[in-house]
Amino acid sequence: MIRSRRSVPWIHRWSRPMIGAIAIAGAILTAYLTITKLTGGEVACGASDAATMATGCKGVLDSPYATVFGLPLSLFGFLAYGSMSVASLGPLFIKPEKKKSFRKQLDEWTWLFLLAGGTSMAVFSGYLMYILATELQSVCYYCIGSALFSLSLMGLSIFGREWEEVGQLFFIPIVVAMITLVGTLGIYAPLKQPTNADGRILIETATTRPTPPSGWEITTDSGPAEIELAEHLTSVGAKMYGAFWCPHCYDQKQVLGQEAFEKVTYIECDPSGKNPQPDACQAAEVESYPTWEINGEKLSGAQLPETLAEETGYTGPTDWKYTIPGR
Repeated sequence: MIRSRRSVPWIHRWSRPMIGAIAIAGAILTAYLTITKLTGGEVACGASDAATMATGCKGVLDSPYATVFGLPLSLFGFLAYGSMSVASLGPLFIKPEKKKSFRKQLDEWTWLFLLAGGTSMAVFSGYLMYILATELQSVCYYCIGSALFSLSLMGLSIFGREWEEVGQLFFIPIVVAMITLVGTLGIYAPLKQPTNADGRILIETATTRPTPPSGWEITTDSGPAEIELAEHLTSVGAKMYGAFWCPHCYDQKQVLGQEAFEKVTYIECDPSGKNPQPDACQAAEVESYPTWEINGEKLSGAQLPETLAEETGYTGPTDWKYTIPGR
């Protein structure tokens, strides 16, 4: 009597090559992002509009969430994908007729590694997708692609073989997911910025001495509303008079964000500042900093975006990102 041999599901036969292919694709993607970041280049985002690029993949990859321990997050992604590719493809290069016991043990160890690694990467990517949707409110196709890769790796590590001990499928992913989530929250906890009742981020005011000639570095990233407002302010001839050492001028810069402020017509009144124009400030009879000159009228002090919008007839998007503490 001839006993029929049980057929092996196709996903069990091809799971390791599939995991390896996905991991290699992820390694190539993250290597590109890492090299671009370390060399100071710009990733190909497929966007020509400044506002779109500021809030798209470039803005996301330049955000604080894209750096861990002072290194590009993509570098750690490259190491993770590289490890997954080695663990998935390595056992395939050992001839089945040789070292059978070692190959069987290696197969077991690497599957456990793939299960733990795939789960960890999927949980971490899930958290980053949450940050992308809530904190950054942007679309980053590189990030979404990497998240899909990670989710696929976890799925294949679970369904890519017949697990003899079903408890491993529950115990290992749960423990790894908890450790990954706790570690991720610990890493990114310092980046959580305080917000007001409207959900707008409270800017950080100056607490140190300014450095001539530019003063304090602008640390906020502009949203599309701030960028469009800045372009509108310039188009209607609005001017901001200030001094590099003025903390309220710094508040104004922080509220608008780096990208938007670069588009504003700013006049430096202190002779020690960058590109100073003290004669223009004197001719405009500026008495305090900052001072906005809009349609022949003057506004003293740091202004919220909604005030500048109202004074200039701005009608664009108004989802402002930042506000001044106490306003």
